[in-house]
Amino acid sequence: MNQSQNSSFQAGQAKGQAQEKTSQMADKARDTAQSAKESCQEAGQQMKAKAQGAADSIKDSMGTNK
Repeated sequence: MNQSQNSSFQAGQAKGQAQEKTSQMADKARDTAQSAKESCQEAGQQMKAKAQGAADSIKDSMGTNK
């Protein structure tokens, strides 16, 4: 293999490694975004349940929850 071929080979390897690293970073970003979305949804459900519980307590204390 001559110098030119070796340089081309190394450039190809570097490009492949960069593409793989980019792919890994995109996967990690996607996973992080999905996790954040799920956390927000869970927090929203907890807030909704607490609000419903508070509303039911008020109705019970006023005798309107039949």
